[in-house]
Order: sequence, then structure tokens, then C-alpha cells
Amino acid sequence: MSAINTVLIANRGEIAARIIRTCRRLGKRAVIVYHAADQDSLAVRLADEAYRIDGPTPVAAYLSIENMLAGCRATGADAVHPGFGFLSENAEFARALDAARIRFIGPGANAIDAMGDKIRSKRLATQAGVNTIPGYDGEIRDANHALDVATTIGFPVILKASAGGGGKGMRVIHDADPGTCRAAFERTTSEAQAAFGDARVFLEKYIERPRHIEIQVLGDSLGNVVHLGERECSIQRRHQKVIEEAPSPFVHESLRQEMGAQAVALAKAVGYASAGTVEFVVDTSGAFYFLEMNTRIQVEHPVTEMITGLDIVEQQIRIAQGEPLGFRQDEVRLKGHAIECRLCAEDAERDFMPATGKLRVFRPAEADGFRLDAGVQEGDTVTSAFDPMLAKLIVRGATRAEAIERMRAVLEQTVALGVTTNAAYLERVLAHPEFVAGNTYTSFLEEHKAALQVPAPSPEQAAVVLAAALLTNRTLTDARFAPPAVHGAMHAWRN
Repeated sequence: MSAINTVLIANRGEIAARIIRTCRRLGKRAVIVYHAADQDSLAVRLADEAYRIDGPTPVAAYLSIENMLAGCRATGADAVHPGFGFLSENAEFARALDAARIRFIGPGANAIDAMGDKIRSKRLATQAGVNTIPGYDGEIRDANHALDVATTIGFPVILKASAGGGGKGMRVIHDADPGTCRAAFERTTSEAQAAFGDARVFLEKYIERPRHIEIQVLGDSLGNVVHLGERECSIQRRHQKVIEEAPSPFVHESLRQEMGAQAVALAKAVGYASAGTVEFVVDTSGAFYFLEMNTRIQVEHPVTEMITGLDIVEQQIRIAQGEPLGFRQDEVRLKGHAIECRLCAEDAERDFMPATGKLRVFRPAEADGFRLDAGVQEGDTVTSAFDPMLAKLIVRGATRAEAIERMRAVLEQTVALGVTTNAAYLERVLAHPEFVAGNTYTSFLEEHKAALQVPAPSPEQAAVVLAAALLTNRTLTDARFAPPAVHGAMHAWRN
């Protein structure tokens, strides 16, 4: 198979910029498609060529297969990297590229199909000897059927969209109340239809206070598959990951080997050739169960890169060129500890409402062991058209304690002005004693919600902020809505 010359990146934001950098290092021409909303973006500025696409909405433009094919024709791209989200797990997109003789830097369409359907993927996992959560092997027909199955399995249970992902289309049912069950079924099927165009749902036992641990796998076209250890992704808000780390503070070597072996077995069972992630839920005893397989690169892949020294995007490109993996399982080494925080334009004190505006100042920290994967630069305008993530902050330390200390320093030293960010909230999570102790689970943020709220400012602190605002000729917003401590500080400052 010939080498890839030009890679079209069918994505935007930080993942597009990150892929461009690897392409450049490998001597590949990197081109990108963009909607008008992204015309001044960092990724567009970095690319060798940019092709404009349109659609009824910005998101719809990136979801159009025809737009991507047109971009390939216009730029002469002989391969496409889909990043994550958008068309990254769309089997029809992979087939359309194959028909156009353009390589897809990802797995084959059959593997995407197999793992994209949660009912089918669970059956395949069982056949491959992978631990699966007790549940009903098939589609739940209606609310009465859900109640019957749940009663048999035992509460609590969880309804999930068969075509789902990203935490959408999920409802936990805690008891046998028919009204509760009916409402959960109706909401889950409605969300599934709206989000995925597929209303089918399935039901399985709900594992309470689980950890979310995933295994990174790489497979080539010759049938070789290895895993690169695990990532701990338990710090989540509404099923969306917030902080990720590698390795997990919970996983010991024998558990790592067992989970890794099952992930590799599943990848081999579907003929997987690319980078992929097998996700598990793990209970407090260490029992683990298959959740899903993501047939793309993950947002949190940098923490694995930081502790293995491998460039996963590079591996994807080499695999797409037909190259064999250049290493064996026993050659994979995990060194140190890495943590990733998703820096988002959102207001943690207003239920994480997305923030918009001009990023007037963006000065990332400078620190040892720090890596920045950003999709923005100072002066960019943050809109509501896309996900609010601005950048990923990644650190590596010799130990987990050192990595936590470095990440807290990075969060404190990174300056982002013009839009509200979640930096202070992330720092509070990292400082929480239970996080420091490694006691993380998927309900962590909800259970510690009160402790993670911003502490009320002292009159002295509020006075300093007020003085700074006045000295820079900034006008305070309506003071009637300021906290009582601020009113006190204003009175003290004025007097």
C-alpha cells in the first residue's frame, strides 16, 4: 500500500490542530474543511490549505458526507482523518471514502457498524469472552417490557439508547413504580430518536458508584493488536468526562493485564485496524464489565501518549498506510502519571452555562511536563455554535502526586480573559481530599457538589477585586446582584 500524501481533516477545533501538527512532523500535507464560523480559527491558520463548506447550521456542515468528499476532490486529499465527534464513527462515511478510493484513517466500516450498535456490540463482546453487565439480550419493546425485565434483573437498572454514545439517551430506574418506568422509557426513546435517529433501547443492571476505566488499543491490517494500558475517566458531569488520568490509581498490574487482554480479544474479534478504545465500568471490588467500544481517537488520548511516548495519531496514519505495528505488547512501557483537564468556556457557578465572547487574553502556563492541545488563540471569538472546550491541559509527573501538583499550578497560572472558564472549578476538584486519595467514581462531582462550590469571598478579597476593576476603568455590573460580601467590601472600600 502506498504512502499517504495529503490528509484532509474532517473536523475542527483542538483535535484538528493536533492532527495537523503530527501530519507536518511526518511530512504529510494537511488540509482542512471549515464552516464560515471557523474561518479565523487556529486550525484553519495552521493547515496547508482550507476548503470552505456550508450547511443549514455550522454543525450540519461538518456532518455532511458530500461536503467532505467535495473537500477531498478540491484539495487532492488521498486520506481523511475524522478526529472525534461529527463523522468519526459513521460507517457510511467510511464506505463513501472507500468507494471514492480515499483512505479512511480509522477502522473499517464493518467494525464501526458492529461496535456502534450497543445491542450487537454487547453480543459480540460476550462471544469474545469479554465480561458484560447482566441485562436483557435484545431490544426493549415498551415500558411494560422494561418493567418486567428490570424486575427479573433486580433494581437499579439503566435504559440506554442502542445507537447511543456521549452520555445521551440514558435513564436510571431505581424501583418498580410503573409511572417512573414509563416516564424513563419515553424520555430515553425520545432522546435516542432525536440524537441518533434510532429509538431502540436496551436495559442492563446499573452498577452503583462505578469507576469508568477504558483501555486504549491499536490494531493493524495484519491482525496484530496491542493495548496501551488504561485511562481513568471517572470524573464526569452528566456522563461527560471532565478530568482524565493514566494510569488509573485503582488498577493494579494483574487487573490491567486482564482488562487489556479482554480489550484486545474484542478488537481481534471485529478485525479492528486503527486506534480504538474499549470502555469498562468497574465496581468497588474490581469486577469490570464492558460498556462500549469507541471506534475513533478519544478526546483524552494525550494522557496515554504522555506515559507511553507514542503518538497515537501517527500510529493511525501508519496503520492506514498498511504498515504493521512497530512494537509488541511486551515492549509497551507505562512511565509516570499523566492528567488531562478540559478547559471549557463555561460558568461553573451558573450550572455550567456555556460562555461566549472574545478571548481577549489567553496565556497558557509554562511548566515542566506540561502539554497544551488548544483550539483557540488570543483574540479568537468563542461562539455557541460548537462544544465549549477551548483547550486540553495535560501534565505528566513522575508520580500521581506530582502530576496533581503540576496540574493545579498550570490551572492557576493559565490566564483566559474575555470569557468565563471552568479553570477554578477544575482546581477545586484536583484539591479535593478524595480525589487526591484516588477515590474517584462517576458520581463524584454530584456527590461532592457542595464542597466543590466556589467559597464566598472575604470582604478583603472582594475589595481587592473591586479596586482592580476600578483602577482599570472597568465598570461593575448592576451591584444589586453582587454577593453580600461584595456589598460589604464596596462599603468598606468607599469609606
